[in-house]
Parts: sequence; C-alpha cells; structure tokens
Amino acid sequence: MAHAAAAEALGIQVTAVASRTTERAERVAALTGAQAVRYADLPAGADIVVVATPPQCHADDAIRLLDCGAAVILEKPLCRTLDEADRLVAAAARHGGRLLYAENLAYSPIVQRMLSMVPRIGAITHLEVRALQDLPTWGDFTSDDWGGGALFDLGVHPLAVAMLLANAAGHGRPIAVSAVLRGGEGHSSDEHAAVTLRYAAGLHAHVIASWQSTNELIWDAQIAGELGVLRAELQPAYVLEYNGDEVALPVVAGEMAPVVQLGYVGQLQAMVADLAAGHEPVMSAVFGREVLQVVLAAYTSAGRAGEEVALPFAGPRDLTPLELWHQR
Repeated sequence: MAHAAAAEALGIQVTAVASRTTERAERVAALTGAQAVRYADLPAGADIVVVATPPQCHADDAIRLLDCGAAVILEKPLCRTLDEADRLVAAAARHGGRLLYAENLAYSPIVQRMLSMVPRIGAITHLEVRALQDLPTWGDFTSDDWGGGALFDLGVHPLAVAMLLANAAGHGRPIAVSAVLRGGEGHSSDEHAAVTLRYAAGLHAHVIASWQSTNELIWDAQIAGELGVLRAELQPAYVLEYNGDEVALPVVAGEMAPVVQLGYVGQLQAMVADLAAGHEPVMSAVFGREVLQVVLAAYTSAGRAGEEVALPFAGPRDLTPLELWHQR
C-alpha cells in the first residue's frame, strides 16, 4: 500500500489493481478508488505500473508491461537470477529506460541529505548499514521459490545504501564480497546475514540484514571519516547526525510521514519527472543488477564458509541466491 499512498500524496490517481487473489484486488481497489482487474488486463490504460509480485515473477511481468507501452516501477529485489536481470536491462534499454528499480531508500530525504554531506567527513575509515527486524509473518519470504531470504529480500536495502555512500565518498563499486548467513527453523532460507564489501582503495563496508531481531526494529547507517561522522536512523526514529549534532530535515507529520521519510513519495515523483524529461531513472535496471550481483556473490561466499568472492560476479547466471548458498 506504500506505493498507493505515495500516489495519493502526489494527487496521482490509481486506476487499476491486480493481485494473486480477486478478494485482495477488490479490497485494495476499494481503498484507492480503482478498479480490480486481472494481471492479464494490465496496464489497463495506466501510464505507470508498479510491479510488486513475487521475485520469481518480476522479469516476465515487467517485460510484458514494458512491451505493452507502460512505464514500470519494479519492486526490489530486481529478480532472482542474472539471466533474468540481463533480460530486464535489455528490455529497459529497448523502451528508453522506462523502468525504475524500486530502491525507495535512495529517494528518502534522510539518505539524500546524508549522501550530500559525505564529502565533509574526509577520507572514509568506517561504513556500516543495518536493517534488523522480525521475521515477516505474512507472505512466502522463506520459500525456495522466493529465491532468497533476509539478505535477498531485506538486505538489498542496506546494501544499496552502503553502495551509494561508498560511491559518494569516491570509492566507486565494490570489487569483492564475503558473507556469513544464518538460517532458521522449518525452511532452507537465510534469516540473518553479515556481509563485507571490499573496495579497490581498501575500504571495507559492513552490512547486516536480519529477520532475527526479536521485537526490535533497527534501520541505520553510519559512515566515519578523518574529519567527521555521519549517522542516520531511518526506523523507528528518523534522525540524521553530523558529529553528534542533529541535522535539520524536512518536517512531515501525520500518517503520510513514513511514506515520505522512506522515499516512496520521492521515488514516484522522480519517476514522473524522468518520464516527462525522457530520462532513465537513477535507480535503473542496471543498478538493480549491480545490487543483485553483490547478493549472488554473498550467497556464494556463505556457501564457501565466508570465502571472498570477486565482483562483478562471474558465477552461474541461471541460479538463485539460495541455490548458490546451498550449491545445488
């Protein structure tokens, strides 16, 4: 519902809703003043379609909609395999870059402000981003069909933020990754991940993604340099600090605050502006594929007892993260 709330905040009409069940489609459609339709009916006259189906459906769903003339906001994770990612990148290029990879945190006011302040802190000495929360009680997140667990589904958020921060500090893209994963009961997926990204100049960025943070929600980022420290809390608080002093951020009150603070409004606003200008979104299919390469390399590393894996990922392009972890 975050995407629908973002549309409401911007005065954009939601015209159609499709879901895996008719009941859910009708329920969401009633809340948004839209019509409930089948997947096959989309884009149903819409200019932009948000694809938030399970990851195993992302490539086929997004490509079909692009081919039908719609622009696409494709939920994270981009897809499950590099073969699928290659298809998405090619389709986006074929259609003028009209696909936005929905890394909403890249459009969050706090993340954008943090990125703009990175040059102030000098040469980077430490970078860590965390997303810790309970295991979801809904959905099929721990099924094999999903393709991956906490790192794949939740971890793409802190990974993307870490990559953006390192790039803002002049370190470019990571050249290697190592990871340790921890599973849970009753499934073969991962519930906790600790990942290290290594950069050519020697920086090591640390990312933790966990569904084992019992009753505690923590999304934060910290980057330290020779001249200062930036620290952001995204959830449950929403605070940015520079050398311990709070940095002023846009004030948003009411029930729309999380939708603005977590970047959903900025994301949709940017997509509309990019389409009007004929620009490819900054969060493109290419960036989504870069994040997926890190994820796949991390699962491969975990399957090899934490051995470092080089980037860009040169492993199998047809295997999912879970398959690489379990080496099936």
